Amino acid sequence: MQLLLFGIGMQEIIVIALIVLLLFGGKKIPELMKGLGKGVKSFKDGMKEIEKDDEEEKSEEK
Repeated sequence: MQLLLFGIGMQEIIVIALIVLLLFGGKKIPELMKGLGKGVKSFKDGMKEIEKDDEEEKSEEK
């Protein structure tokens, strides 16, 4: 049963999670997730800004 994109199933997710836990330890994982969340938010904000600029350019052309 495939749960996610790229053919990754539940067993693969569990193995990846265990490897991350072993590499970084339990105390570092919240910090990593916080940094990842900030990065995703920044990326989304940038994409929204680009879309906004594109819409303004289209409005000016008309």
